[in-house]
Amino acid sequence: MNTQTLYQNSLSLLEELIKIPSYSREENKLVDFLEKYLEIKGFECQRFSNNLLLRNKCFDLSKKTVVLCSHHDTVRPNSGYSFDAHSPFLKDGKLYGLGSNDAGASLVSLISVFEWFYNCDNLKYNLTLLLCAEEEVSGRDGIELMKAHIDNVELLVVGEPTSMDVAIAERGLMVLDCYTVGVSGHAANPDSINPIGLALEDMLWFRDYRFSEKSEVLGEVKMNVTVINSGEQHNVVPAECKFTVDIRNNGCYTNKEILEIVRENVGCRVEPRSTRLNPSSISVNHKFVESCIKYGSKPFGSNTMSDQALVDWQSVKIGVGESSRSHTSDEFVYTHQIRDGIEMYINIFGNYLKK
Repeated sequence: MNTQTLYQNSLSLLEELIKIPSYSREENKLVDFLEKYLEIKGFECQRFSNNLLLRNKCFDLSKKTVVLCSHHDTVRPNSGYSFDAHSPFLKDGKLYGLGSNDAGASLVSLISVFEWFYNCDNLKYNLTLLLCAEEEVSGRDGIELMKAHIDNVELLVVGEPTSMDVAIAERGLMVLDCYTVGVSGHAANPDSINPIGLALEDMLWFRDYRFSEKSEVLGEVKMNVTVINSGEQHNVVPAECKFTVDIRNNGCYTNKEILEIVRENVGCRVEPRSTRLNPSSISVNHKFVESCIKYGSKPFGSNTMSDQALVDWQSVKIGVGESSRSHTSDEFVYTHQIRDGIEMYINIFGNYLKK
């Protein structure tokens, strides 16, 4: 086995995966295919809902485990596609199709890396391959379900399109639904209390407030009002105004700490949709990060979320493709990025895993 064979197999596999719709929470058919594909290659798969878990041949319970993780679900194709999103084709060194870049290229590359190291009996850590569902919707039947089935984790390596640069920090997310209550009445009535005006005061706070702690990698906490709803008639002061705030955590606070600060400073009722999507970070001096840098990867802070947000394991994000192409029309990945990514992964892990 050589890296050229791994590359050709990965490219062929990715073409097959693109053909099978695997929208979040509708991944069954693709996982059926993947499970058979991996079993034919001689791997033993454990399936939990639509997640697949594989362990290296020389798995040793006395060792800690490095988890290679990527997701097989996709968003739905948007209306801007100029071709059938599930009919892959090669053109000018690019493979086109839904999920080719996010995160199919990383997924097939990590399968190749797992295969490369599968039979090695002298690794410092165990290797586990985790192919996850529901990443695009941060679902509870994805990596969150799998936490109970993986023990003694040393490091989680998440495959997402990063141009093979290594994300040493990733923002968390919290969405707040905010409600202000007024006194409804005729628009000409001076006794009415307009909840839109009350909401504006709080929205200005969200716009202007600056959290004191700033991350060296991710910068400030970012808060943006993204939705507002109130009223139905021009001549009636509404009784309530609802607005939504998108908060991107910089890792200096927990989501719950940010929620407390918000509630102390605004007059509206604040209800978080969830506080489970947390930020993550790792030292630039971690041995895996040093191995990434040795082979040309640049450390950075990521504004986009991944499965890292749902686990408390030490983790990094590094993968094939480009983040800017995720969820775009006519999605594609350069084929050379898959070839180069596999080789880079093997070098990085070879350096990190050796005793």
